[in-house]
Amino acid sequence: MSSSADECSTFLARIASRLGDAATSKSSVIKSSGAVDRTSLTTISAVQAVTALREGDITSEEYASALLERLEALHHLNAFISVDKNYVLEKAQAADKCRAAGAKLGLMHGLPVAVKDSINTKDLPTTAGTSSLRNFRPKEDAPVVASLFRQGAILLGKTNLHELSYGWTSNNGAFGSVRNPYDLSRIAGGSSGGTAAAVAARIVSSGLAEDTCGSIRVPAALCGIAGFRPTTGRYPAQGISPISPLFDTPGSHARSVADLLLYDTVITGDAMLPPFPSLEGIRLGVSPEHFLAGLDPEVERVFNEAVERLRAAGAVFVWADIPNITALLNATTFPIQSYDAMPNIERYLRESGSELSAEQVYAAVISPRVKYDIDVFFRPGGKYYASTGAYNAAVFTHRPALQTTLARYFTEHNITALVHPPTLCSASKIGEEVDVEINGKKLPLRIPYARNISAASSAGIPALVLPAGMTAAGLPVGIEFDAPALMDRSLLALGITLEQILGSIPAPACEVDCA
Repeated sequence: MSSSADECSTFLARIASRLGDAATSKSSVIKSSGAVDRTSLTTISAVQAVTALREGDITSEEYASALLERLEALHHLNAFISVDKNYVLEKAQAADKCRAAGAKLGLMHGLPVAVKDSINTKDLPTTAGTSSLRNFRPKEDAPVVASLFRQGAILLGKTNLHELSYGWTSNNGAFGSVRNPYDLSRIAGGSSGGTAAAVAARIVSSGLAEDTCGSIRVPAALCGIAGFRPTTGRYPAQGISPISPLFDTPGSHARSVADLLLYDTVITGDAMLPPFPSLEGIRLGVSPEHFLAGLDPEVERVFNEAVERLRAAGAVFVWADIPNITALLNATTFPIQSYDAMPNIERYLRESGSELSAEQVYAAVISPRVKYDIDVFFRPGGKYYASTGAYNAAVFTHRPALQTTLARYFTEHNITALVHPPTLCSASKIGEEVDVEINGKKLPLRIPYARNISAASSAGIPALVLPAGMTAAGLPVGIEFDAPALMDRSLLALGITLEQILGSIPAPACEVDCA
């Protein structure tokens, strides 16, 4: 998109006019004396920050310094793999000089952002969370992150993740486990756990993540933030450690949907702001047989209470099961990921300038569960490795049938979005890598964390996760809204309305006391 000052200012002004002063207000960070309240700086949204930076109410150096201090105070969350403090401050100082000189400012002028460490950056290593790539420097930035940098964003650091993105916990054997800001003994979710934890803990306003099979949405739900997975192909996926091009997509984490909309605008160049609808008469679908079965009682309670808030605001809930959804997902999701993973890692390494082969990377994996999954799911000859026949059936028969079934569901029931809990339970304990107990029954970990998010991943449709509430134990619970393919901007616009009705959840304990 054009980076002219007028267009950028107009876009931000339109958000402010739609949302009111709360969207762009900086009053909470500016004391009456005119001095900047550095503690409050870490709590503002990306939209608030870029508005303040563009108008000169704060400097990029002040803002970046406050975030770096916060990052250091919360280093025990293990949210980041690499940070170069001097680099961040130099970039911030350069941004301030540009503004002082009257240069054109991008839509993300002076904004520090977190980037998942599976997304290529030339200024910091890209490890994909695995030890063999610890010092790997890609030859160029991934296109999705380059689009942010062109609009003035600053790389705050590369965030921790599940090793190779092969899992939902971010319990990383090579770089340590990411800890949930709401309970340090629990997982942040995966695979993009570091970005989610950093955003939830107010280390950074927002960041880039990546979602193959829930890697944005699971951490968003477990850490109590907003997460957006776009229609597959809407954002460029080149230069990102892959699993399958049919599923892989970068996306964003933030604490407000307005910030997700900002990222979508910068990445796609679409500056048109869709209307933010009232919920009156909006039809939301619920498919209980697949998506609501076997929920943890607290997740079920929070989900039902969220449904009632939306119903009270005028939403119409349509309870209708999606025909054959479970069988279609079983025939689609894992065969494609199993068959695609190794050759696509090989291609990524070659294109990014690494001298390692996929087999060398696999051989050096440290996380025990990832090693097991590689051996049984992703290496040819593994016990559960998909055959060529199963893969072809998944790609050419079952996935198209899934996409057609979902498209028909939206159309026949006149549904704007499919609604469900993204996970069956809240954050489990760190170290629980095989089974999770729900209602006294042990389930394979992939069921509570992958069952519900698989539909959007496998069909390639946009999905938005928002905080729905808290369990009695003080853990966040998310709610997911899946929309038809290519309805990304409409879903984000609806999300603005949804988050206002659902309300906010308390900040994590580290926000109150970092000691």
